Amino acid sequence: MGFLTLDGRVALVTGAAQGIGFHTARMMCRNGMKTALADMNGEKLEKAAAELNALGGAEALPLVCDVSDQNSIEKTVKAAADRFGGLDVLVNGAGILSATKIPDIKLEEWDKILKVNLTGAFFLIQTALGHLKNSKHPRIINIASVGGRMGGVGNSMSYAASKGGMIAITRGCARHLGPLGITVNAVCPGPTRTPIMDAYTAEQMKVLESQNVLGRIGESDDVAAGICYLASEEAGYVTGITLDINGGFWMG
Repeated sequence: MGFLTLDGRVALVTGAAQGIGFHTARMMCRNGMKTALADMNGEKLEKAAAELNALGGAEALPLVCDVSDQNSIEKTVKAAADRFGGLDVLVNGAGILSATKIPDIKLEEWDKILKVNLTGAFFLIQTALGHLKNSKHPRIINIASVGGRMGGVGNSMSYAASKGGMIAITRGCARHLGPLGITVNAVCPGPTRTPIMDAYTAEQMKVLESQNVLGRIGESDDVAAGICYLASEEAGYVTGITLDINGGFWMG
């Protein structure tokens, strides 16, 4: 990671209390990037920030945030920018998973998943714009999913729609924000070892591994490394892409 320029810059990572969001924040802090960790789970968030601050790298700031609430989004972005004197990078990592089958999806579930996974990401982008425009190297990275590529992989249509929408707003925002010097990219993880997968049986894990060209489940650090590249100064000529980090699970 030493060849990437992250040192001295500021990031806001949502969904940062665990999983890919946490590993991304850890990698950023270890490489000198001051990082605001945003998540709904205050207890896990405090533990995550304490662990990162104990590493001795850049500061990790815990901020409780509900990305489905506009007021919470505004407070979180302001708190991060006020503490660190601006904002260079936004990572939209907050999300919820569902495996409800098509006949069983209720409107309440559909609305909840779209509001957290997609609507929240868009309004975080909108809210952060004022600060990103003042950055020398502004970056937006959206964590989508291979499910958004394939129309779901054992996931509900609400989840697949939210992640497909994430890819769409990534490209749209890249076009509209490019003239401001803001790059906007997405990463599409495949099956990745996170707390969400703790509920999977050994048999289910074997099936996932067998569907992957590399024959293993991804690790959160695999995805975090790609995010950190897109967040770096070196990625200044990369925008509008969807970076597949899934071991060949999906090749198009």
